[in-house]
Amino acid sequence: MGLSFLTLAHTLREQVDQHMTATAGLSLSRAKVLQALAGRGALHQAELAAVLGQAPRSVTQILESLERLDLVSRTGHPEDRRRKTVELTTTGRTTLAAAEEAGTRVLRQLFGSLTPQQLACFDALLTHVGATLAGDEAD
Repeated sequence: MGLSFLTLAHTLREQVDQHMTATAGLSLSRAKVLQALAGRGALHQAELAAVLGQAPRSVTQILESLERLDLVSRTGHPEDRRRKTVELTTTGRTTLAAAEEAGTRVLRQLFGSLTPQQLACFDALLTHVGATLAGDEAD
């Protein structure tokens, strides 16, 4: 069952990613960067890397490509040239909204065929597994 779940999750992620990229030109991994900035506001690159749980160098490469697309802006610190603050641009907000809508459409298609009872049961199971992963005591 575990392998089936992992396979299903991987396939679902790929479908969401493909639809977001085709519709809005923004992959799921890049959308996560923009979501972090949208939710937290301007962040230093190192803070953003920590929020995303990624290596700073990996985040720098993503940010360079997002900056070329005018989805984020990076400004240097006046006293430390190595320290950059990253901010979501207006274009970034618009693109993120389009990508999120595209991803939501895929999820609605998949989960829309489930009854409210099935959705509630599935949600409860996911919550339980998530709590177990987090080390919380399960009910």
